Amino acid sequence: MEIARPADPLSLPALTLAYLGDTVYDLYVRTLLAETLRLPMRALHLEAAKLVCAAGQAKAYRCIADALTEEEQAAFRRGRNAHSGTVPKHADVRDYRVATGLESLLGYLYLLGRDARIGELMRLALQMINESEKESER
Repeated sequence: MEIARPADPLSLPALTLAYLGDTVYDLYVRTLLAETLRLPMRALHLEAAKLVCAAGQAKAYRCIADALTEEEQAAFRRGRNAHSGTVPKHADVRDYRVATGLESLLGYLYLLGRDARIGELMRLALQMINESEKESER
């Protein structure tokens, strides 16, 4: 099944891009974890939960920020600066805004059909997070 994508993703509100990007992020995290870890389902779920929360998404963004193009940075900023009106009570406001920016970026790339770029950024982010966790365990 082919998914219809708008000709110009920037014509959509930033929070709509974030809505789509949240699902894209979740799918990539779960797929990459399933590919790389051989864990029972509960353990896989707990690993994914650490990465798909606002703090985990903010951490992922910080890992890839330097690798983004100007166009990608603009898509991120548009989402980060959008005001949703609410912030989950368990999330830090700064992390939540950065996470929304990352989600907007991923939604933007998804709608442009740049799946390879999404995969590249997600692999980079998860690799860097994994390396930083290993360093902190030492």
